[in-house]
Amino acid sequence: MSNEELTVPSALTAGQMPLRARWDAQFALAVLAAVLTTALTAVSFWPSFEALHDLATAHRLHGERAWAWPATVDAFIAIGELLILRASLAHRVDWAAITLTAVGSLGSIALNVAGVGVSHDPLDYVTAAVPPVAALLAFGVLMRQVHDFLVSRQPVVTTPLMPVIAPGPAVQESLESVAPEPVEETVHTPVDEPEVTEEPEPVTEPEQPSGEPTQRERMDLVVRRLYDDLGNRRPGTRHIRQALADAELPNSDGTCREARKRVETAEPHLRDLPDALAA
Repeated sequence: MSNEELTVPSALTAGQMPLRARWDAQFALAVLAAVLTTALTAVSFWPSFEALHDLATAHRLHGERAWAWPATVDAFIAIGELLILRASLAHRVDWAAITLTAVGSLGSIALNVAGVGVSHDPLDYVTAAVPPVAALLAFGVLMRQVHDFLVSRQPVVTTPLMPVIAPGPAVQESLESVAPEPVEETVHTPVDEPEVTEEPEPVTEPEQPSGEPTQRERMDLVVRRLYDDLGNRRPGTRHIRQALADAELPNSDGTCREARKRVETAEPHLRDLPDALAA
């Protein structure tokens, strides 16, 4: 099968940003988001550490011990989030990591609020609770970005299409010689009996010349290439319908879903890719 037959029609990318430019823009935005999230995580942990340090100082811990004590609470958040990330990459749920993160987060929030003491202004308690909550959310977002980056770096293995080749004349003659000859039977039919006609066979897709992909194979190829064009993301029905329409192929919603199902059945790892946003 030639390379021209495996090329998606140029109309698929008409009017769209080139793939290289889109990838560069996505990478720049991902780096900026990671930097800002890292800064937000550090800033969120800082007031939480300060509040827990003041609480430790007020209860007989001083100097280095007062600064080390907050780590016994807030470090559970970081450890639990990292274990959750590891479990997510392994496609499983780690309830111990979730419990660890929850205990660390609730403990940090409770201790920050308890450090306020007795106050008649509710905003004092809100101010004390915001840093540990922000630290939990910011670190969770950062781990999500790390997860997406690691998933996008996994190698994608494609399965080449196997064209159906009709058997040659020699093979056909060999099969005909092996097939048993039909046994002729004499059937006496009354003259006045009406002629019985056979039911028509279901209409199937016409056979393609040797080496040419069928219509279904062309549809699967167009859908499979969408995963690469979208930056290793799972295309939605709208993406598939537009791509099939550009390739002048059937593009109903049911056809789009069936084509994506066939592609992901052949390559199960594609189901785990993050979904692409509908255009």
